[in-house]
Amino acid sequence: MTLAVAEMYVQGVSTRKVTKIVEELCGLRVTSTQVSRAAAELDEELAAWQNRPLSEVTYLILDARYEKVRHGGAVVPCAVLTAIGVTPDGKRSVLDCSVARSEAETHWREFLESLQARGMHGVKLVVSDDHSGLKAARQATMPGVPWQRCQFHTIQNALAHVPKLSMKADAAEDMRRIFNADDAAEADRRLKATVGRYRKTAPDFASWLEANIPEALTVFAFPAAHRRRLRTSNGLERLNKEIKRRTRVATLFPNEASVLRLVSAVLSEISDEWEAERSYLNMKAR
Repeated sequence: MTLAVAEMYVQGVSTRKVTKIVEELCGLRVTSTQVSRAAAELDEELAAWQNRPLSEVTYLILDARYEKVRHGGAVVPCAVLTAIGVTPDGKRSVLDCSVARSEAETHWREFLESLQARGMHGVKLVVSDDHSGLKAARQATMPGVPWQRCQFHTIQNALAHVPKLSMKADAAEDMRRIFNADDAAEADRRLKATVGRYRKTAPDFASWLEANIPEALTVFAFPAAHRRRLRTSNGLERLNKEIKRRTRVATLFPNEASVLRLVSAVLSEISDEWEAERSYLNMKAR
């Protein structure tokens, strides 16, 4: 019964619904506190998953999402930091997740250092957005490792510098043309042409492109067969949507530990499925 109650909770069923189901099926009255206590019994298993040894990781993808948590009598947003790794055999897995008050450098640094302490090494590329805290932590813990700025987020960031609403569709398409080039030389040529085209009509936008777009072109140094899945952090974005599907039932968490418990349970389940699937990337491709 305890395992069944905990499983319902992890699958995103609210504590109110769990109590109703148990009462109808078994004639037992179960309080929300008892449901939470049953879920807490998963902690030992989840702790083992979060502390499992890691090994070589070729590609590291990082992202964060926010959940509402009660803290000190107030409701505050807490960041759920998540890391996905692609190993030398082309398999992907969720390396870990962590709950922090924000995406400040200190939180990202602690998270990345914990992955390294568990044995993560050999990273050849990091994929993420341009959050300043993450950027500083990455540079501190993995200096010299190439960074691919998520192209999807780059386009979103860039559009804030377009002066007119009527220009945004064309601007977005121009950036996609740069990213869809066949090789680095062609991407660089398209970037220069695009910067020149906007130099008079949108000088701030042109300057932003010139300074920031190269960070989103790092992927061209890697095998063409890998680029589609490495040029954005969208793979992790889809994972975040699955987390949201489960956490939106709770709406508000009583503490950070309860967020970590539910998110860890969801991610460990997904990671197990990934590791049993066929390779995510063909690591022999050139």
